[in-house]
Amino acid sequence: MLADEFGREVSGVRVSLTDRCNFDCVYCHNEGLGDTRGPMAPREHEMGTDDVVRFLEVVAEFGVDSVKFTGGEPLLREDVEEIVRRTPDEMEVSLTTNGTMLPGRAESLVDAGLERVNISQDALDRETFKQVTQAGAYDAVMDGVDAALEAGLAPVKLNMVVFEQTAGYVPEMVEHVAANEGLRLQLIEYMPEIAGHPEWAIDIQRVHDWLAEQAAHVERREMHDRRRYWVTPEGSDADGDDLRGDDGAVDESRAGMVEIVDPVENPTFCANCHRVRVTHEGYLKGCLNRNDDLRPMGEMTRPEIREAFRETVANRVPFYGEYVVEVDGEWVVNDDYVDASVSGDPVEGAPADDGDTNPPSDETAARSDD
Repeated sequence: MLADEFGREVSGVRVSLTDRCNFDCVYCHNEGLGDTRGPMAPREHEMGTDDVVRFLEVVAEFGVDSVKFTGGEPLLREDVEEIVRRTPDEMEVSLTTNGTMLPGRAESLVDAGLERVNISQDALDRETFKQVTQAGAYDAVMDGVDAALEAGLAPVKLNMVVFEQTAGYVPEMVEHVAANEGLRLQLIEYMPEIAGHPEWAIDIQRVHDWLAEQAAHVERREMHDRRRYWVTPEGSDADGDDLRGDDGAVDESRAGMVEIVDPVENPTFCANCHRVRVTHEGYLKGCLNRNDDLRPMGEMTRPEIREAFRETVANRVPFYGEYVVEVDGEWVVNDDYVDASVSGDPVEGAPADDGDTNPPSDETAARSDD
């Protein structure tokens, strides 16, 4: 498994299959690229089926063991089932979607090999949902959640972006997942640095503090050093010891899991990031918050993909705490890294690379090329 100079192994990739979407969410940053969405019809600049599969086959050589397909709305592509089916067997496959197209497709996606799904659900109020998504598709999303559960994708994780317009619905959503087995909730901190409108942001620590009071049990997840809060339904008096079985795992039939994704101004979050992203056009992206590190993969041949992936991993830098640093209470660009990226020289004091120093060579890996 490849690691960057901070010892962060890259174990997962997020692959955007399209920038098209049938929603127009007010907070959308399109995998950090900004609002680049265009016509709903397929477009030539999107990676083809074979390109996506070839990329996954190559990064699997480096020990990448999970892929999440994103968009835009990935299910606007008719080949998602084929892509999932052809994904290397050793990779866990998940999908982020708005859910509207899961009825009629969830079962075929599971048959193809899909293992997990995240569904955007920003409020349990129709009018607020419509204002946030700029789409009157509340019922379609709820039907999508049901379709995912019926197809065997439990636990289904609901994604809720927490900002001025949705924060008041957090308690209702928490109770919703606590009372409904098979659902989990992912509260995502609004990111004004890439989505704009800083006045919409709220203090996410207040949400942490409130959840800590409500939770029967709290865990920490290695990825991004996230906290997980296990909340029991209203009226339950179970505590953490009551919820755990002999193996120490929480019984999800008795509590709902709520997780907070809080990357803004969070060096700990960045220090525990193990992902590389791929744009719908086939560019590698080492950090969500940056677009100055986009790296093309040429004609998407296996040697070109290998070289671009190695370079992307080698040049990954934790955004908060390294690429930008806090000075007098403000986050400013770390000129040492900017200068080093231009000169190609290592940054003084940076940790040694603890990753795999002998990844598969092009010559060795090419033996299994089609």
